[in-house]
Amino acid sequence: MAGMDLSGWMLSRLLPEEGIRLRALVRELGRQDDPSFPLAELNSFLSSLGAAGFAAALEVPPEARLDDLRANQLAAMIETAAQRLGVRPPRWVDEIPPMRVPWFASTLSSLRLHLLTRSPPAFRRRNLFVDSTLGDRV
Repeated sequence: MAGMDLSGWMLSRLLPEEGIRLRALVRELGRQDDPSFPLAELNSFLSSLGAAGFAAALEVPPEARLDDLRANQLAAMIETAAQRLGVRPPRWVDEIPPMRVPWFASTLSSLRLHLLTRSPPAFRRRNLFVDSTLGDRV
């Protein structure tokens, strides 16, 4: 009667709206070859949350399968949002191991020093080197 499959209906009853939105964004991140749009949407979503919404959205880990790079990008964004809000990231984020090999947001070797020095702490800890992060707009 709700026009949803059983799993979707059950999740809508168990998860708050924020959790449903996060899960949808993470699924989209896992599907796209170019992650730019899903990462921008995640940025906007995480930036819009207060402490209560953050806790509600991240209580249950998303079930989408992500490769190491996408999982670490998601984890770094969540850790940055948690730091901004003054709360602890959810425990499931700690289970995502950092990248073994450094990843740079640009292939230009002349930008590497800039990225090494400007990357936010959560991204550096995960061996990700970027120029902008949560709340930033390019």
